[in-house]
Amino acid sequence: MSAMLTIAVLFQSCGTDSEPQDLNIESIMASGIDLNTATPPENVPVDATIVVSFNSNIKAETATANNILLIQDFDKANIPLQISASGNTLTIQPQENLGSGALYQLELKSGLLNTDDQSLANTTRSFKTEGTFSPAGILAHWTFEGNANDVVGNYNASAEIDITYTAGRNDEAGLAATFNGNTSIIEIPNGDALINTSDFTLSFWVKTNSAGHVNENNDPAGHFVIGLGAFWGIQYEISANYESAKFAIQFETADGTAVGEDMWFPAEATDMNSGGWQGWDYARSLSAQQMVALLKDNWLHVTLTYHGADRKARLYYNGELMKSFDFDLWPQDAIQRTVTGIKYAGNAPEVVNELALGFIQSRAGTLWNNEPWGGYDFPTANHFKGQLDDIKIYHKVLTAGEIKLMYESEK
Repeated sequence: MSAMLTIAVLFQSCGTDSEPQDLNIESIMASGIDLNTATPPENVPVDATIVVSFNSNIKAETATANNILLIQDFDKANIPLQISASGNTLTIQPQENLGSGALYQLELKSGLLNTDDQSLANTTRSFKTEGTFSPAGILAHWTFEGNANDVVGNYNASAEIDITYTAGRNDEAGLAATFNGNTSIIEIPNGDALINTSDFTLSFWVKTNSAGHVNENNDPAGHFVIGLGAFWGIQYEISANYESAKFAIQFETADGTAVGEDMWFPAEATDMNSGGWQGWDYARSLSAQQMVALLKDNWLHVTLTYHGADRKARLYYNGELMKSFDFDLWPQDAIQRTVTGIKYAGNAPEVVNELALGFIQSRAGTLWNNEPWGGYDFPTANHFKGQLDDIKIYHKVLTAGEIKLMYESEK
């Protein structure tokens, strides 16, 4: 009898030994949005924190970037992550905000273990971030949804003079800032911090309004669309006949001085292979009629990039490369060959470090005050008449693919 009881106890004891527990996912949430669904969500916030809950505790040392990846679909970039594990919860935080309107793929690999050393089956979940497409890393973005506030940073307008907010290029784009061509201006302080960088991208939508936009002689007037200290920082202007436009940009050289250069893009543009300047390594030749169709009374997506490492600037219209120049192609003794980046080089009171939208500089500067085309107080000066929308600034160089995707997403 005693032997039989011993056998029974041993049998019961063996039957209650805990077996190693499998590792399975119970939920995947991104700032309250369920990622663990058959249909990938399309409204995940760009600053989302992803939290994964499991049926058992995670072995913390296996919660690494080797086993947990977030892949950006359009360029297959691996997004840098901060990863932590506590109990049965895994927390995944991208190191910077994700791009908007972009598709991402979360990968949890079998190297992720629980405390019983049981592995997770390889798991993939996809999601799309909210909004239209913008690559990650944006510094400033003005959407003009009823005001001139920067929706991602700290560059809010300090002044809005005679600005109205009206329907933009499409319903999804919402409102746009509308300028009357006589007095309208938006001023944004600390503009020098926006452009003092080795790598730079400026992107925006612009639509001119030619109706009644005339100078003091009643002839068509040009448009000073954007200006930060005029040519002492960066400016963009469209000619009165709509057959050309240009950026004037100030660059920093290796010895700390500054040198100005224009990204001028006229009709029938030439490059180094078609009779143009040796530093212009590409120029798309558009007829005068084609240029007018882009610049006059139509929405145009404009993007300028500068890459400090290769000293190259590029201009895109509607997602297509229009012109580029390369400082390494300047003459051997030219100081431009030492350019390191873009720089604000203005000095008060001639110009001040305020970004002006709708004119070549802010009202505080004295440059060209007495010129009928350049003084803000002259209603028939080259004030911008038209609409601006979705102005974006990056301290990085967007690729041609990113620029094309951004245009296609927003148009």
